[in-house]
Amino acid sequence: MNLTVVGTGYVGLVSGACFAEMGNRVCCVDVDQKKIDGLNEGKLPIYEPGLEAMVLRNAEEERLQFTVNLADAMQSSTIYFIAVGTPPGEDGSADLKYVQAVAREIGSLMTDYCVIVDKSTVPVGTADLVRETVTGELVKRGLQIPFDVVSNPEFLKEGAAIEDFMKPDRIIIGSDSEKACDLMRQLYAPFNRNHERTMFMGIRDAEMTKYAANSMLATKISFINEISNLCELMGVDVENVRRGIGSDARIGFSFIYPGCGYGGSCFPKDVQALIRMAQNVDFVPELLLSVEQRNQQQKKWFTRQVTKRFGHDLSGMTFGLWGLSFKPGTDDMREAPSTTLLADLISAGAQILAYDPVAMETARKELPAEWFDSGKLRLVTNQYEALQAVDAMLLVTEWKPFRNPDLDAMRRSMKQAIIFDGRNQYDPEYIRNAGFAYIGVGRIADD
Repeated sequence: MNLTVVGTGYVGLVSGACFAEMGNRVCCVDVDQKKIDGLNEGKLPIYEPGLEAMVLRNAEEERLQFTVNLADAMQSSTIYFIAVGTPPGEDGSADLKYVQAVAREIGSLMTDYCVIVDKSTVPVGTADLVRETVTGELVKRGLQIPFDVVSNPEFLKEGAAIEDFMKPDRIIIGSDSEKACDLMRQLYAPFNRNHERTMFMGIRDAEMTKYAANSMLATKISFINEISNLCELMGVDVENVRRGIGSDARIGFSFIYPGCGYGGSCFPKDVQALIRMAQNVDFVPELLLSVEQRNQQQKKWFTRQVTKRFGHDLSGMTFGLWGLSFKPGTDDMREAPSTTLLADLISAGAQILAYDPVAMETARKELPAEWFDSGKLRLVTNQYEALQAVDAMLLVTEWKPFRNPDLDAMRRSMKQAIIFDGRNQYDPEYIRNAGFAYIGVGRIADD
């Protein structure tokens, strides 16, 4: 099949590459000429394991193309995916200006029947908005061209997006058109060879499914983080509690790992957007509001623990940060707990040595320039360099190279042998026996 994917960010690029990998011809479109030039030169704008090789392979075999010209891409396609960003507005609602802009351009260019697919995460009712926008452009042109709008939300985990797309748990198709459903069924047939994963439902049902899924996962994280705070106050080890409740099949172990809060481009934005959707229909989403509030408080876990140990004035102190991205397997720092922690430590007078296996370039681009210019923040070349004469190490992101470090080398480098473990990655007894003070999330504190 010939497909057009508008948007070459995380969702668009992964979707385009994976569809091409299954033998389709895909043209990815973006208004950013620099990004398109880079892609045509084999330079990807994001990091995702396995994506670069897939993009290069399919581009070389001419199944995957990149352009800024939507009109050219549309000439041979029947299915147009909208995969542009929906950033949160000031009130937390999803900003649909980019989705509308694409819909407007499609309406101004289309010449025959097509299926317009909302792949971006969009609020309930967006398909109606896309339909109205396209129809408005056709009216301006004095044309009546049939088309269908479909909701096909993505369910991709950053760091495992290729696997998630190629072997999905489910494929959600929201449509009220049998013709559109048939085309989508044909497109996704190669992804259903083991068993049928496709679920057809109403458009608004599909739009809500995406938000409900991410909000449910965020709720599990905030729940276990709330329990971890209680454990800290009551002399309870949350790790034992986690294993105890996770062994219940009704609960399971997924997403009940205490930590320093969730981040990224999905959970924070989607919870906030669902809260705004609820408020727009005069419903108070008590649970979702609590999930969001707990997460904001949890991002302050490091700050609370550091100031509890060292006081509020951190002038003259240096801390080593392991991990900047919001999770392992990605360079994404959007809403990352590391950004909250850096701001708090630097404002308290501390200096920071930081290392991340992948997100260093992202950090240089996205963090305030004055942090670097003032010498308050220095990015170093490896994890042990980040420990030179530091007063404590703060584990923010649980990358694999951090899991079994050289404790002797760490202790020799550090001014004070103190570890703040924001992901409960280490065994407290093992770390303490190695001569370190250890502070974990919801773990029993040092005597």
